[in-house]
Amino acid sequence: MLLLIGSFLLLMVLGLPVAVSMATSSVLYIVFYGVAPDIIAAQRLIAGVESFPLLAVPFFILAGNLMNSAGVTGRIYSFAVALVGWMKGGLAQVNIIGSVVFSGMSGTALADAAGIGTIEIKAMKDHGYPVEAAVGVTAASATLGPIFPPSLPFVIYGMMANVSIGALFMAGIVPGVVMTVLMMLTVAVFAYVKQWGSDTPFSLRNIFGASLEVLVVMMVPIGIYLLTLVGLSLNLSILIVLVVLLACDWYFDFSAVMALMTPVILIGGMTMGWFTPTEAAVAAVLWSLFLGLVRYRTMTMKSLAKATFDTIETTASVLFIVAAASVFAWLLTVSQTAQLLSTAITSLTDSKWVFLILVNLLMLFVGCFLDTIAAITILVPILLPIVLQFDIDPVHFGLIMTLNLMIGLLHPPLGMVLFVLSRVAKLSVERTTIAILPWLVPLLVALVLITFIPAITLWLPTEMGLIR
Repeated sequence: MLLLIGSFLLLMVLGLPVAVSMATSSVLYIVFYGVAPDIIAAQRLIAGVESFPLLAVPFFILAGNLMNSAGVTGRIYSFAVALVGWMKGGLAQVNIIGSVVFSGMSGTALADAAGIGTIEIKAMKDHGYPVEAAVGVTAASATLGPIFPPSLPFVIYGMMANVSIGALFMAGIVPGVVMTVLMMLTVAVFAYVKQWGSDTPFSLRNIFGASLEVLVVMMVPIGIYLLTLVGLSLNLSILIVLVVLLACDWYFDFSAVMALMTPVILIGGMTMGWFTPTEAAVAAVLWSLFLGLVRYRTMTMKSLAKATFDTIETTASVLFIVAAASVFAWLLTVSQTAQLLSTAITSLTDSKWVFLILVNLLMLFVGCFLDTIAAITILVPILLPIVLQFDIDPVHFGLIMTLNLMIGLLHPPLGMVLFVLSRVAKLSVERTTIAILPWLVPLLVALVLITFIPAITLWLPTEMGLIR
């Protein structure tokens, strides 16, 4: 245990990437103790990424990149401005609403921060907001990306914990709404204290236009349902509604209806059983290509190639982490480290609430040092048996783990959102960290609520019959 974990921590302190540190410490352990032939280690490495659910990873990443390159983020931003820009602290509220919509497409906090976050920070600076305020609210809202479906961390967690990814996706909706409300209340408090004004004039026409777009999107599943009730087949009903939607979008020239359709297609498709979460990722890519190449015609072959190569690069790094963490987690089990840690945790308390408090503290700390995917891959095999022992629903635990690790993305030394926003805003890491600190309050309040009120997470998937 000392060699495995000690060498891993030492290599990280020396500045090696997380995946390289895990792979090197695993090789050292195998060489010194001969716990398995080299071929077994290689097989475990390959088995870590040989999973059908993991196919969703490159497709969700590609969908987010395509949305950015197709200019969809700009349309989402314009929609959010029309909807809430008239409020006090308008552009800060726009920041949050824009992130909510974009999170239904990308599934990652980094895509949110680097995509629509870039537009939001520039707009807030241009309207006279302190750059620290722009960075803080952008960082906080970026955490919504992996909470609202779709979510890459949920895909990884579902694979590791053998939990329905569809159930995890549905479980993230209500917590995402709770986080959104808390962040909007925080903006309202800041606006009152710092006397921020509105950034666009109050216009019933703009609000009506934005509300109409939301209404049109909501009518899509209702229209499909009504057409099936009168005896039309499901496929024909979908075709008719999509044709009507395209005609309305072309005639009224809506700014964001087709973009807002992305989460409807994904969530509705999985809910109705049309496709699995992995297939939903492919549907997201096809819809992104349709928007960029056909509807908006803003995507060029050059931007398509760039989005593809960016996806390859990101996917390679993610899957390398998953593969290395798979071997590392296997060795933690073989060396009985996982069992020792489990015994140590259960010896501290027999209360599941105390256990959840300890786990929250552990993961908030781990999230500052480990990549999200690596942390999930390493911690799930250790903690899940204890979670089941305390009769905690693994779907509920998945939300707790993911939110903790999202908060960790905002902290040094390895918080990736922190570094992305530091580069975008041209601020030092130290100033960016200080700017983010006040915005941790709504996130921590949300974490407490989600941890100690399981119904926030479990009500929707239970009502939909995804969990018992």
